Amino acid sequence: MSESEFKMDDGWLEFHPDPSIPEFKVPAGAVDAHCHVFGPGDQFPYAPERKYTPCDASKDQLWALRDHLGFERNVIVQATCHGADNRALVDAIEHSGGKARGVASVKRDVTDDELQALYDAGVRGIRFSFVKRLVDVLPHDTLKEVGERIQAFGMHLVIYVEAPDLPELYDFFSALPGIIVFDHMGRPDVSKDPQGEEFDLFIRMLEENDNMWAKVSCPDRLSNDGPPDYSDVVPFAKRVVEMFPERVLWGTDWPHPNMKSHMADDGKLVDYVPKIATTVELQRKLLVTNPMRLYWPEEKN
Repeated sequence: MSESEFKMDDGWLEFHPDPSIPEFKVPAGAVDAHCHVFGPGDQFPYAPERKYTPCDASKDQLWALRDHLGFERNVIVQATCHGADNRALVDAIEHSGGKARGVASVKRDVTDDELQALYDAGVRGIRFSFVKRLVDVLPHDTLKEVGERIQAFGMHLVIYVEAPDLPELYDFFSALPGIIVFDHMGRPDVSKDPQGEEFDLFIRMLEENDNMWAKVSCPDRLSNDGPPDYSDVVPFAKRVVEMFPERVLWGTDWPHPNMKSHMADDGKLVDYVPKIATTVELQRKLLVTNPMRLYWPEEKN
């Protein structure tokens, strides 16, 4: 393939070239529990069926950001632009020196040997997108079948869904086995009331299902107010952190694909953390204890 076939889509921004140093010092052992690697496209091609083409974002650039922000580990999440080709993800984990684990994407016909190979490589979760603009078909049957099979491998489900679609999926998600992690708080509409009916449904689902976790990430993706404070997202994330302190995760979402209005400064995103996790205890659970328990359970923390 020619280099031009990997050109980023017009109008989409590349990641911040010079993020600030955070004022908030993350606790020792902190984990960036939601980030990506993309390509490089000439080495790890993007999926033909992708809905967007991101900028290349290599593992070495991710490690540099990790060190710059003061984190010690990463959980790298497979994005839809790479489809079910997890080679870039696995390559990054293998070159992380044990400091990264992964969340992969698979198809329904994935074999047990392939699942075992992913686990052995450091994959601990399997992700499914229910965001209609990113997938051609919602993967109900695949998710149910694969979700049952991965339990034998000690892996969990990661689900990307948007708030307007949750009512029709509530019972389906509630019947799934094992641990389930929801990306970005189920993408609430933050122009609405954080105590209102729509977000209450997400909260109720977590209350009724103690196997469900939430990532309180991506204020830059959810906010209407914008940087640097993302103040309209704070009450939503703060509510989740305080209600479910043992089942929350946070990540930068670097390199922030599909952003057009502004590109997040990752240092300022770290400074957002103490606004939603307002005590040292909550900060440590969010950034250290919870991600270590889920992705490095064999280690004491």
